[in-house]
Amino acid sequence: MAGAIVVGVDGSDASGAALRWALEEARLRSSPLVAVHAWSFIPAQPIGDPGLLAMPAGDIAGQLDAESAAANEVLAGAVAAVLGGDVGPEIEQRLVEGDAGDALVDASGSAELVVVGSHGRSGLRAALLGSVSRHVVSHAVCPVVVVKAAASDDD
Repeated sequence: MAGAIVVGVDGSDASGAALRWALEEARLRSSPLVAVHAWSFIPAQPIGDPGLLAMPAGDIAGQLDAESAAANEVLAGAVAAVLGGDVGPEIEQRLVEGDAGDALVDASGSAELVVVGSHGRSGLRAALLGSVSRHVVSHAVCPVVVVKAAASDDD
């Protein structure tokens, strides 16, 4: 991944804008592009009341596989949307289990550039929702570009 441009992808409009920007930059620099999608598996808690037997947690391995497959679909769908369905080898797609901000900071160690999207929230909404882009900008060891998504009715 040395010299690669790493872009965070989560299926949002903001990450789509970041992926388009990163793809164009990678083409201009003739650099490899790595699209990273981080996901976390949090198993459902067994149901039960004090004094009663807890319900079995179920098929944890099956749930893990389903979550991983869903995360892979998000990543593949986001990349396909930007490339118009012709994915090809131009973008390496990487699934990482864990926190998105930490995954991108880890990737920054061997990257030329990290690109993240931003919804452009500020103030209380940003504080309540957290901010992957803020975390990456604060902790990455390479340059970071934050691409702001176009304004929407939700913001």
